[in-house]
Amino acid sequence: MNLDAQTHQMRYTEIPLPQAVVHYCVQYKIQHVIISAGSRNAPLTNGFVEHSFFITYSVVDERAAAFFALGIAQQLGKPVALVCTSGSALLNYYPAVAEAFYSELPLVILSADRMPHRVDIGDGQTIQQEGVFGPHLIGSATLKPDVSHATEALLASNKQPYFEAKPSQKEIDALQQKHLAHNIKELQRIFTIAATANGPVHVNIPMEEPLYGMTTTPIAFPKVPALKTPTVETDFELLKSAWKNAKRKMILVGVAKPNAGLANALTNLLEDPSVLVLTEKTSNFSHPAAIDAIDCLMAPLELEQNGGEAELKPDLLLTLGGMIVSKKIKFFLRKHQALNHFHIDQTKANDTFYYLSQHIHAPAENILTALTEISTTKSDYQFNILSRYRNYLQKGKGYLSKIPFSDLRVFELITQALPQNTHLQVANSSPIRYIQLFDLPKGTDVFCNRGTAGIDGSTATAMGAAQINTKQLVFITGDLSFFYDINGLWHTYIPNHVRIIVINNQGGGIFRILPGEKDSPKYDTYFETIHDRRAKDVAKTFGFTYNHVRTGWALKQALRQFFRPSRKPKILEICTPRKSNDTVLLDYFRAMANTKK
Repeated sequence: MNLDAQTHQMRYTEIPLPQAVVHYCVQYKIQHVIISAGSRNAPLTNGFVEHSFFITYSVVDERAAAFFALGIAQQLGKPVALVCTSGSALLNYYPAVAEAFYSELPLVILSADRMPHRVDIGDGQTIQQEGVFGPHLIGSATLKPDVSHATEALLASNKQPYFEAKPSQKEIDALQQKHLAHNIKELQRIFTIAATANGPVHVNIPMEEPLYGMTTTPIAFPKVPALKTPTVETDFELLKSAWKNAKRKMILVGVAKPNAGLANALTNLLEDPSVLVLTEKTSNFSHPAAIDAIDCLMAPLELEQNGGEAELKPDLLLTLGGMIVSKKIKFFLRKHQALNHFHIDQTKANDTFYYLSQHIHAPAENILTALTEISTTKSDYQFNILSRYRNYLQKGKGYLSKIPFSDLRVFELITQALPQNTHLQVANSSPIRYIQLFDLPKGTDVFCNRGTAGIDGSTATAMGAAQINTKQLVFITGDLSFFYDINGLWHTYIPNHVRIIVINNQGGGIFRILPGEKDSPKYDTYFETIHDRRAKDVAKTFGFTYNHVRTGWALKQALRQFFRPSRKPKILEICTPRKSNDTVLLDYFRAMANTKK
């Protein structure tokens, strides 16, 4: 909170348009604001920092700033604002904007801009900012500039479209009021979208110099109308009918925040023997009768080829939550299509498996609770698949007890050592796949940027999330993701309870698991991208304590100390053998299936 603003009289930017933006951010309760340094955005920066309502953060790198904001929005579930200067600064937001769009997280981008008539005439830090985020927005507005501020500078241009001849003060005032009325209407429209829907919005704000003037007299703006959350009629009669008759019901749960109501509804449904629940760690739901390591079922099932796939095929597929990590379950459900696929979500439904029957617009826990009251036919579906799954896991335990030090062994040791009630952030792309394979301690909250599933921005997202979630943060990342997003640490907001685990296998280890030639100059350079970087200097630069290990014994010892309270955040770098990780993982699945290489 800007405590210094409480010790003196409130000040406001003297420019009407940015003052209106700040005012309506207050009215719509957009409290967290991440600001990147610049001059064109000075009126916005001054307005936010001077106001006691806002919690402001300074993050220099706009790409990191946007992911930092996304982490806050991820935890709050409320709109978070971003403020940048004009020009290419805005473009650096795009990766996080895309992630926010596909992960349905509310970001409000407030971009300062040059006056419209100064675009594409050779002015510095000036690009075409309107529409730069294309289809990856749920709303956008380009505001009209003030004509009462810096009027002489406006009239000096032969390209300004507002006055044909030198205007009178009355004409200037009339047009100013018209522009202001338009801008107020647009701000209310776009902030309503931000407050009632999930996704990114963009407001482009043209301003003219001088930019730094302040006043103690605010403009009187119209009050905000009461927010109305849009309602959607919920019709799930088709689901009820299909549910009653299906002997094999599969519920697949994707990305979801911890939700006690949803967990209770799923738990009750698991009492139905015709219901099989498949979850991922990012669903934040686990249960002894649910399959929460999907690839530990699917991979050996593929290898055995003994009819198990036909046994798993559902009559009815019910999905909820966001993106699914497991490629194997996606391929399976596309190949072995159910009679019906229903998706429950209050905003959108992805036709991931190519046969979506109905999108049910409702809270998932409400629909699932209603389904528990429907009597269904007898079935051994859950029993048969769970028996097969548990058998695979039992065989896998024997293999795990013998494996060498590797990525798989590292994730087994980390998950065993994690404290309860941990805030766990996981990077793409190997870490989020490995973490699926192991049980997590009670009370672990799991988050990952699965909207676009990119490696960019995972560190910055984790640091943003740490501002809100008070549990100890453990961020698990790979070497490429970590070094790619170093600027995610370039700010002063890293709590001492942050713990970063960097698994360094000297390149993009996931490419060794995927098909394609390996160990050639082309592969090493352009796919695996082999390197010899270490995190030690990064830790020193950003004020972390640092440790590194290269063996299982050393890792066990390090983890005993790693999660303890400290005066500084910590980085633990784990160096694993580059060439053996893929073989160890694939042999794990073969061991479950009792097949040899």
